[in-house]
Amino acid sequence: MEARTVNSVSSRSELLILVDTDDQEMGNLSKVECHDGDGILHRAFSVFLFNDQGELLLQQRSADKRLWPMYWTNTCCSHPRQDESMQLATERRLQQELDTASALEFIYKFAYQARFGDLGSENELCSVYLGRLEREATANDTEIAALRYAGVKTLQAEIQSNPDNYTPWFKMEWQRLNEEFPDRLSKYTMV
Repeated sequence: MEARTVNSVSSRSELLILVDTDDQEMGNLSKVECHDGDGILHRAFSVFLFNDQGELLLQQRSADKRLWPMYWTNTCCSHPRQDESMQLATERRLQQELDTASALEFIYKFAYQARFGDLGSENELCSVYLGRLEREATANDTEIAALRYAGVKTLQAEIQSNPDNYTPWFKMEWQRLNEEFPDRLSKYTMV
């Protein structure tokens, strides 16, 4: 898979959407402030895209990421910005990070908090989506260090043998997708 350099697609000062645990908007705060210390609960999303062989597209986060740099994670994760719908945010981010698109299926939403040493935390109410790649992805190298595909069995074995190579939200989401939503997941993995 090719890499491409694009100007930065996000900034530390962009305004994210603060929410309560019921996903009611509570205002806006900069991206950097949302991730300082233990973090402040904000809206986020995670996208899992599969190819025609049923393999999941994984990304390795850029070395320049503040939290979990060089860790492997799901296809795309980010945040809607102030006054931006989840649909527009997912479409924007798939285009910016991967130069691709997908019709997404919402699966579930969950809140989690994960600390990355003294550098900050994720504290997110995250919506999880599944989809199929509509065209081959090309990594934006300001956001992504590498891309690769993995089949379900291979990925399960890798996570079990090397869990510290993966972001915490990805491991939580992947486990829940497999345990609670196997029928919906199998639409994408069984081809």
